[in-house]
Formats: sequence, structure tokens, C-alpha cells
Amino acid sequence: MERSTGRSFWQRVRLTLDMIKFEHSVFALPFALTGALLAWRETGFGTEGLWWRIGWIIVAMVGARSAAMTFNRLLDSAIDGRNPRTRSRHLPAGLLSRSFAWGFLAVSSAVFLLAAKMLNPLCLLLSPVALAVVFFYSFTKRFTAFSHVVLGFALGIAPAAAWIAMTGSLDARILWLTAAVTFWTAGFDIIYSCQDYEFDRREGLFSIPSRMGISRALWVARLFHVSMLVCLAALMASFRLSGFSIAGVAIVAALLLYEHRLVKADDLSRVNAAFFTVNGYVSVLFFLFWAADIFLSRSGA
Repeated sequence: MERSTGRSFWQRVRLTLDMIKFEHSVFALPFALTGALLAWRETGFGTEGLWWRIGWIIVAMVGARSAAMTFNRLLDSAIDGRNPRTRSRHLPAGLLSRSFAWGFLAVSSAVFLLAAKMLNPLCLLLSPVALAVVFFYSFTKRFTAFSHVVLGFALGIAPAAAWIAMTGSLDARILWLTAAVTFWTAGFDIIYSCQDYEFDRREGLFSIPSRMGISRALWVARLFHVSMLVCLAALMASFRLSGFSIAGVAIVAALLLYEHRLVKADDLSRVNAAFFTVNGYVSVLFFLFWAADIFLSRSGA
């Protein structure tokens, strides 16, 4: 039953931001900013142009993620309503109307397209492709167990997109960061989806846990996270970084190890801590250490 009638516009906006977990924009944004700083380091233009571009990159990232998450909630509202874990989400619980969610989706997409236009012509040209990728993920659990990898790629294109935003072209070296984010996201999404093992099997939905079982799925997640570290090492070598960058990768490795120690096949009680808290630290700390290294190497220190 819909209970959204009578709420003010700003109350509905606040509920929508809560529905899409707006604060979790922190997951992919630091990797996009890392891609932007690496491009700035390679091109050599001044800091004035840097901050203008980074501002619009942040707007684009927030717009794209908000649109993608809203689309996911709209598409999955019926499924969420049948799942005991998710039936209290805003749309199935009637806290928000579908029409308001569709309107928010349209506005978020328009903000993303505007940001792409402000960055450069190639960004604008590729912006519909980027939206198609992030929207496509929401369909994938209906037909492939590799939906986690598609989600990973949807976040993984952010650093490459940021490079294009900074330079108007693409350097193949940044694809190491795309691959790293893809493996990282796919790994933690597998861990998160273990919570829905029984429901997914009953509903005929596709995931690594529902296909392989929880224990084997956790091993796949570990393999993906090791692959992330390999890609980060290759990225570091490609850009001839050391010092703080090495420390950043070491911290990521330690956090991922801790994440996997939190979750066991017979004990999923700490999945939320592994998914939300640890991965937030992964992205933010990675960015801080790499940003320090990039600025130091750019200044010749």
C-alpha cells in the first residue's frame, strides 16, 4: 500500500536519497578521482583547470550513480517486496511513489548528461553508452550468474571516464584501474549477495552464491580481490609510482583480508560491516594515498 501521499517534495527527495543510499557514492567516486589525478599528472595542465574538471566529474558521478540506483530500485521493486530482507525498502513499502522515483531518475540522468557536456565533446558522445551500461546491470540477475561482474564493470568504467573527462581521449594504462575496480566490486557484491542465497534459488534469480553455493562463492570473491591487487600493482608500474602508492595498495590488501575474515559460509551476521564499512575505507584510503603520491611526483618532490 502506498503511503507517500501527503509528504512534501523535500521529504520525498530525502526518502529517495535514503532509498538509493546516496552516501555510498563514496564507493566508486575516489577511484574516478584517482583516474582524474593520474590524467592530470600525465598531461601537465595547471591546477585551475584541474579543479574545474574535477567538480564536473563529481557531478557526473553522482548523477549517474543516482540514476542507476533509482532504476535498480524501480525495476526490482516487485522482487524486493517478496524478499524478507528487502520488503521494507521504500518502493515496496509504499514510502515513495513510482512516479516520483521515475521523475528523480529523469532529473539525475539529465544532470549526468549536463556534466558530460560541460566536460568535453567525447564525454557527451559517450554519456548515453555509460547510462546504458549502468542501467543494464539491473537486468542481469534475471539471466546470468555473472551479474556481479557486470556491476563491477559499471563502477569500473568510472576511472576511464574520468580520464576521458580530463584529456578528451583514452590511455590504455588507465584500464588497469578499470579492471581493479571491476574485480573489487564483483568480489564484495558476491559477499553481499550471499544473504539472498535461499531467496535467489527459490525465485530463480542468478548469482554466484545461488549457482555455486555460499562456500565456493566466497572463494570466488577472494580470487576476485586478489585479482584486484594484481591489477593495482600493474597500474602502479604503468605510471611509475611508488612510495605512498605502495602503502595505499598494502592498506587495501589488509582491509580486504579483514573483510574476508568477517564473513564465513556458516556465519553471515557481519556482512553489512564487510560490505559497507570496510569497502568505504578501501576506496577513500586508496585515493588519499595515491593522491598524495601523484601530487608529490607532479611537484618533483
